[in-house]
Amino acid sequence: MMEVKDPRILACMDNYHLRLIAPAQMSDEEIMKFRSSLREVLLFIKHSKNPENLNWILKDNEQRFREMERRAVDVIEVITNTGLKYEESEMKIDVCEAIQKMREESERQGELNGELKKAQEDARNFYNLGVDIETIAKGVGYAVDVVKGWIGLSPDMQ
Repeated sequence: MMEVKDPRILACMDNYHLRLIAPAQMSDEEIMKFRSSLREVLLFIKHSKNPENLNWILKDNEQRFREMERRAVDVIEVITNTGLKYEESEMKIDVCEAIQKMREESERQGELNGELKKAQEDARNFYNLGVDIETIAKGVGYAVDVVKGWIGLSPDMQ
């Protein structure tokens, strides 16, 4: 990491070897040789970008993923940034359940975003047809100021 040529300085420095593990470059068979929770951590990291593979890994190793140590799940969360949610007081985490909750929340958020976009689109269409803002607001179920922002009549509301 440092290029030092002075022998006096080199004499004061230890030459520690650093072993790196790259899950993406390991086969699943190599990862399965681990017997600690590092196995699940590496499998999750390796397959976290591919939902189909991750589902397969979770099913194939379901029992171990249902009883993971909190520290192992913390590592998964920090490295993959998947948004897993669990109680801080829990010592064993059911990763399968946490992923299911995360997916359900994502679906709900997607539905809400879809409903909002539909309401915005409807408001613009009704405004273009000449319907007054108050009637549009009642129809789409949002406040008049919010609907004005969508249509562009109030620049501070978006």
